Amino acid sequence: MGRFSYTARMPKEFHAHALDVKAFAEAGADLAGAGTLGSFERLMAETEGRGADLPLTWSARGELRNAGHVQPDVWLHLQAHAVLHLTCQRCLAPVQVPLTIDRDFRFVADEATAEAQDDASEEDLLVISRSFALPALIEDEFLMELPLVPLHETCPQPVKLSVADPDFEVESPQENPFAVLARLKGRAG
Repeated sequence: MGRFSYTARMPKEFHAHALDVKAFAEAGADLAGAGTLGSFERLMAETEGRGADLPLTWSARGELRNAGHVQPDVWLHLQAHAVLHLTCQRCLAPVQVPLTIDRDFRFVADEATAEAQDDASEEDLLVISRSFALPALIEDEFLMELPLVPLHETCPQPVKLSVADPDFEVESPQENPFAVLARLKGRAG
């Protein structure tokens, strides 16, 4: 029978809603989850309430880089996937837009450090926290991935591209004011 010790270190359990980022990176831990779009209020606002029951999956991995240094770098790798029902801006019908997030984040001690290093850094910088809200980061990243103009590749219905209504009566164009002036000058001369 194996030995059991009350003083042996228990593996740390991590929670996405209150993630101790440094401990997560030190442990080289992984978290994954799945939910529905309905639990992300700002994403639901973008979809006008459509697709609340659609799945959203994510995974996160913590990592310490330069572990031998006095201040090792704390990193988080995030992957997420969802399909959002947006409005096609060409035909105004719903369009399914698959979105995928695959991004690395480096954590720094405070806002001042993040601001100072932001211009020189290629990676995204975040402030380290013992209760980091990973779902909020996931939602932020999806919001930034939204297309500016969602469109179908080919709209399901032909799109009417004319702006004139056939029942609209067009008035005859007004005469060019310079032509009128030229006529008046001709009469005076």
